[in-house]
Amino acid sequence: MIDLEVPKKFRPLVEQARGMAEEVFWPISRKYDRAEHEYPAELDLVSAVIDGLSDSGAGQGAGASGSTRSADEPSADAGQKEAEVGAVGSGRNKKKGSKENRNGANLSSALSIMETCRGDVGLTLSIPRQGLGNAAIAAVANDEQKARYGNRWAAMAITEPEVGSDSGAIRTTAVRDGDEYVLNGEKIYVTAGERAELVVVWATLDRSLGKQAIKSFVVERTNPGLKLVRLEHKLGIRASDTAAFVLEDCRVPAQDLLGDPEIKIEGGFGGAMQTFDNTRPLVASMALGLTRACLDTTTKLLAEQGVEVDHDAPATTQSAAAARLIQMEADYESAYLLTLRAAWMADNGRPNSMEASMAKAKAGRTCVDVALGCVELCGATGYAETELLEKWARDSKILDIFEGTQQIQLLVVARRLLGYSSAQLK
Repeated sequence: MIDLEVPKKFRPLVEQARGMAEEVFWPISRKYDRAEHEYPAELDLVSAVIDGLSDSGAGQGAGASGSTRSADEPSADAGQKEAEVGAVGSGRNKKKGSKENRNGANLSSALSIMETCRGDVGLTLSIPRQGLGNAAIAAVANDEQKARYGNRWAAMAITEPEVGSDSGAIRTTAVRDGDEYVLNGEKIYVTAGERAELVVVWATLDRSLGKQAIKSFVVERTNPGLKLVRLEHKLGIRASDTAAFVLEDCRVPAQDLLGDPEIKIEGGFGGAMQTFDNTRPLVASMALGLTRACLDTTTKLLAEQGVEVDHDAPATTQSAAAARLIQMEADYESAYLLTLRAAWMADNGRPNSMEASMAKAKAGRTCVDVALGCVELCGATGYAETELLEKWARDSKILDIFEGTQQIQLLVVARRLLGYSSAQLK
């Protein structure tokens, strides 16, 4: 039997994140949407609360920085060989000889991010020390690096001009020079790039070897070789800064290369890509949080106008608005279950590349469709600034784009299902 209830140990965290969304994020959401690029000072208190939860052990890996695999958890290779033993739940359902289910940091991070993004995606992305770079460090750094950078805010710099979603084609170079690497290149669309203390930069050690030579480096934001070019003006998530950088002879200590410094022709790109296996379920969780906010608000507004949903009656016997809400709720539930499974697999050391892409693809598309659908259902109220629906509709689109576009996610899924390599199916 599959237990799909939120694990008991995570319920206090979920409740606290929900309270944060409703009591802290909603009241200031419109303010920082209008004050683009202004740092939300209220987030310093939020960050302190998260740090306190983590220090006490009550946080159970809340936020992006918690999404990691502990040293005693099974490796991906080991997990691939184990029999399936259920899904998200209490860990009671086991097959003989199988390891106990783990509900760990990836799942708790996904659940907490769903709640905070029900409040505001841009504000969630702006919480100090909870950046996507922190998830990258958690995914591939060694123990010494995790200890050194665990309490610092890290952004992640992957995308480059004219490269787009093909992470394997990046052109930023890293050349070894004694005890340092020298980085040169350009990075765009770096979330929290101006505010973060660190930037995790993807670069290639040898362009001729393709994606196998790509590594990630932790670069201090104050490094003189890392130069901020501009901050982007965006359709949505305006509370979150999005930066563009140029790296000019940017010197980074060799010890700040994340993972194995050796170039491995077979599977060498896997370590870098493991970052996505951890972060794509988190982005799916962001999309689910925004979707839930839209559905909750729209259900309330329609109920005030006499439109009630009867979940025990066929959709065809109800009003068009109620039937539309039922269909959108079904899409939300399917995306929710895919996301929980991808996060649970990461916690249990099972290869989840396909499942992470499935979750991100479904949640991202659902988020956009539901946000626009809710604006449509609420008419003039949905389009006006009297409610947050119009803002959520603007925020939704990025969740179908960053961490790999919809098209890239479907391509990853197709490769896994068909057994094709990236060279065979482009």
